Amino acid sequence: MEAPDKAKYYEREELDVAPIREMAQEVLSEVSRVIVGYGEILQELFIALLVNGHVLLEGVPGLGKTVMAKTFAKTLGIGFRRVQFTPDLLPADITGTKIFSQEEGTFVLQKGPIFANVVLADEINRSAPKTQAALLEAMAERQVTIEGTTLPLEKPFIVLATENPIEMEGTYPLPEAQLDRFLMKVWLDYPEEDGEVEIMRRQISGESPSVEQITSSQEILAAQKLMNLVYIDDRILKYIRDIILKTRNHPQLSMGAGPRASLVLMKCAKARASILGRQYVTPDDVRALVVPALNHRILLKPEAELEGLDVRSVIKNIIEEIPIPI
Repeated sequence: MEAPDKAKYYEREELDVAPIREMAQEVLSEVSRVIVGYGEILQELFIALLVNGHVLLEGVPGLGKTVMAKTFAKTLGIGFRRVQFTPDLLPADITGTKIFSQEEGTFVLQKGPIFANVVLADEINRSAPKTQAALLEAMAERQVTIEGTTLPLEKPFIVLATENPIEMEGTYPLPEAQLDRFLMKVWLDYPEEDGEVEIMRRQISGESPSVEQITSSQEILAAQKLMNLVYIDDRILKYIRDIILKTRNHPQLSMGAGPRASLVLMKCAKARASILGRQYVTPDDVRALVVPALNHRILLKPEAELEGLDVRSVIKNIIEEIPIPI
């Protein structure tokens, strides 16, 4: 094995990621005043913010997905809009449209809720594919086109989408192209036993803690640039490559992860390292994010589903099969 280029480490000795670590700690601590548990998921949301990516939150109703998104945006001090996806929702209800103004005697632009920093697409799989597709240009290009006019979106811009995986009647599965645009797909499980007691205790006491603004859009954009300077060794890049390649020829998978998955893992690992106060990426940063980064980018074979396997268990097996670089 070739020795690492130590000069690359020394060049980054002056890199100070403490502002990112402090921002993350303060934001997550403030959100935790409202959200009980889900510390790992909150960290993944902050990673998505640093990477400027979108997150799909999947879980049964009543787990606080909407409250989590609203509290997260309020703590960040950036614009927030919520869109409730329904079968009759139209693309113009998301992007906006031009309406005739009698005062001005011309058509003026009425901006839709997509013009915010954090957009919550609640129950995204409740709407028809053409409405879901209205988000695709915004998610991919950070812009929208309204009646031939292309408008840039505010920075930072992330979409937090929720979906209910249990009640499938009247839903429209997200196409693979749109799923791939989500940085991560995060599963919200039931709260732990102590957490559920704490939720009830807060309800009895009437506690309704309000969160304070911790940061701003300018500070977030600066943190995104700083995060990009975090060092990642070639051996870590090859480790990511080996994980991705394993999904492409795995006997239990009918579709493996594409090249975008490699980039996602690399960026998310750098963001996690910076949150933890490190100027460099370790294999643990990669391993911690493989499941949320890949579980919506691969497909099981039908026979694997009949055996009771799911995507997450297969990914965890892949992680254990790939040798960890030292």
